[in-house]
Amino acid sequence: MHEFLCRGARVRIHPDGHIEVLDEPAVSYCPFVEAFYRIKKIDREAIERIVRLKIEKFGFCCPHRRLDMGLLVPFGSSEIISVCMEEGLLDCAVVVCEGAGTVIAWEPGLVQGIGAIMSGILRTSPIKAVIERIRQKGGLPLDPGRAVIDQPSGVEKAISMGFRKIAVTVIGPMAEDISAIRDLEARHEGVKVAVFSTCNTLVRPEDIKHLEKADVVCSSASRLIRERIGPRALMQLGVSIPVFILTELGKKMALTYLMKTKARFVAFRTRMPYIVEEKQPELARWKARRWWTGRDLNPGPPRCQRGDLPG
Repeated sequence: MHEFLCRGARVRIHPDGHIEVLDEPAVSYCPFVEAFYRIKKIDREAIERIVRLKIEKFGFCCPHRRLDMGLLVPFGSSEIISVCMEEGLLDCAVVVCEGAGTVIAWEPGLVQGIGAIMSGILRTSPIKAVIERIRQKGGLPLDPGRAVIDQPSGVEKAISMGFRKIAVTVIGPMAEDISAIRDLEARHEGVKVAVFSTCNTLVRPEDIKHLEKADVVCSSASRLIRERIGPRALMQLGVSIPVFILTELGKKMALTYLMKTKARFVAFRTRMPYIVEEKQPELARWKARRWWTGRDLNPGPPRCQRGDLPG
């Protein structure tokens, strides 16, 4: 069984392949969804359609899950990380893959293969075929027997393996992991961790103190991110879904990525954030009226059990 976020809705895929949309989506319109999936209005039915397309086209949450995809999103975290690994700026990445949980990956192609279609994975169960292919392609699941999702422990494992320039992705509902990772980094001389904060549509005001410690923060559909994190940015990638660069390391990674991509860009000075309101994702009415609490996403089991699911 696998549980993840899609446009702010919790989605569960059962062992028999049944897709269960557990919540109303927090986003009613997303420019990326319209461009990639040709869906303009996002509701429960649209979420199910998006997930089904990912299953059919890419093997999402399936034994035949594709891990060989090229660059899909102009300023995606996996795109930036994989390019920076190719250029020697990073040694490895600690990412999350459905069916495997936290993964330490040292091959750039595997990082992109995992991240290209990734949603905010909350819980997952082991898929032996996926785990085996990850091993073959240059990665090591943190706990293949349970597919645990634990990014701080993944970083610690990467350090124990001898890696020193480590990227790690952390989704919004696990924002406090960023502070734990920074504490871990401070205890290991010579280690530098590049933190990418992703899937932030549902972040809460109390999460901001953790997100401020990241190097790269994707705004997703969060107005809170744009208002509280945006002004701190040294650099911004994109307009419709801004990606905020908060540190000199983040800036170096972003510029390295831009040097290697073939797309055309324009650069100019501006006060941060640079927001074009009509190009932003639109929140559903319930989300626009109140902050999401998110308490049901992390009921409080020990960290080492967070990836566990019955059955």
